[in-house]
Amino acid sequence: MLEPTPETSSEPILESNPESVPEPSPGPKEILPSPLRSLTGALIAGTFALGLYKLTQAIATSFATKPLSSTNPLALSISAAVRTLVVGASTLATGIFAIAAFSLVLLALQVAFQPKKTKSIP
Repeated sequence: MLEPTPETSSEPILESNPESVPEPSPGPKEILPSPLRSLTGALIAGTFALGLYKLTQAIATSFATKPLSSTNPLALSISAAVRTLVVGASTLATGIFAIAAFSLVLLALQVAFQPKKTKSIP
């Protein structure tokens, strides 16, 4: 089998010309959100976290009060795994929204107490 050489390669060879390469433009400036916007997001995420917490409690209580009615060990193992998966996924979602709400409150505090940067005219 022949190895590709520059003559037989299907990829074009690009010559680099330093004059034709455009200079990278500065990216957009990072603008921090206002404290009110961060607190609004925290309120929304906290509401979701609270709702998911109540849902997780209801699911866990429902699973605990309704025992499995099977004598098959395989069915018992599968149903226990599914119950664990459902409660775990609900708990994970609750934790994610709670952490997001807490982080947004901290961001609001940081932005509120951070000194504003002013541009100086030379």
